[in-house]
Amino acid sequence: MSSIQWRRWSRFKWLRPKRWSGFSFLFSVALAVVFTVSSCSAQTAEAPSSIKLDFAYYNPVSLVLRDQKWLEDDLAQDNVKVEWVQSLGSNKALELLNSRSIDFGSTAGAAALLGKANGNPIKAVYIYSKPEWTALVTRDATINRVEDLRGKKVAATRGTDPHIFLLRALDQVGLSEQDIELVQLQHPDGKTALERGDVDAWAGLDPHMATTELEQGSRLFFRNPDLNTYGFLNVREAFAEQYPGYVERVLTAYEKARQWAIENPDELKTILAREAKLSDAVAAKQLERTDLTSPVIGAIHKETIVAAGDVLKRSGVIPNTVEVEQVANDLVDPQFAEKIAG
Repeated sequence: MSSIQWRRWSRFKWLRPKRWSGFSFLFSVALAVVFTVSSCSAQTAEAPSSIKLDFAYYNPVSLVLRDQKWLEDDLAQDNVKVEWVQSLGSNKALELLNSRSIDFGSTAGAAALLGKANGNPIKAVYIYSKPEWTALVTRDATINRVEDLRGKKVAATRGTDPHIFLLRALDQVGLSEQDIELVQLQHPDGKTALERGDVDAWAGLDPHMATTELEQGSRLFFRNPDLNTYGFLNVREAFAEQYPGYVERVLTAYEKARQWAIENPDELKTILAREAKLSDAVAAKQLERTDLTSPVIGAIHKETIVAAGDVLKRSGVIPNTVEVEQVANDLVDPQFAEKIAG
């Protein structure tokens, strides 16, 4: 370095630490802004803006929860809204889940298995009931056994527990859907078709089934509670992964509603009758066929839906390539219910 260069460097070197200090300060401020924004974004992501649940007349606990507003009260502190959407059947609940129109949906266990096998990204996290909510119903005096359905018109809603119940009933006597004329109708329309005589039988669902039984004299000619799969509360997988704490809070509210329903049977009947526009007698008939005592989902529920899945494979509803037991394992997730009710 020349003497001139040395003098120039010496003259200005005292500025260098200050200039570096200023840069450090600005750099630190920039980093702080970035981390603050990131932190705020992370905190925002921890809470959804709303949680969407279905309510269904075949899920009395959902009616209690909606009526009592316990979930709304809990989530208000986080400014999380609660939105309710009606499901008319398991197939509709699965459609709503798949389209992200709801985050939690009520289905029968076998219907949830069918949805999962068809690629619906859901987890079954809670049992809202063990019901006898379906049976085979007729007004035809010549139909008294499942075998009598050969060649008959039978109304059912595809992809729901009544439809699967029908397939399992046929399978037990060596028949299949090919041996009947299946008339695809939503549950309320199936009831109407039966009462008008447009179909010979109907795979019924409460409360519509109880209504036609008590008010129109329709007969439940084939019943088997063991062929009814449980009431599964399902959550979208993406929601459960992003907001596991809120899954627990929803189930905690469900638990409160379930226990209240058990402790207040008259009030439960009143809520069901009012919401579904039923007589007290019809509401009571539905509830006497509904067991609300065991909310934790687990091995027994897997076994039940696997048995249903095997029949669905034989009937061609589920492809032979599907590993039913693996689908059931992927579907049933007991961790949340075990924490709050185990």
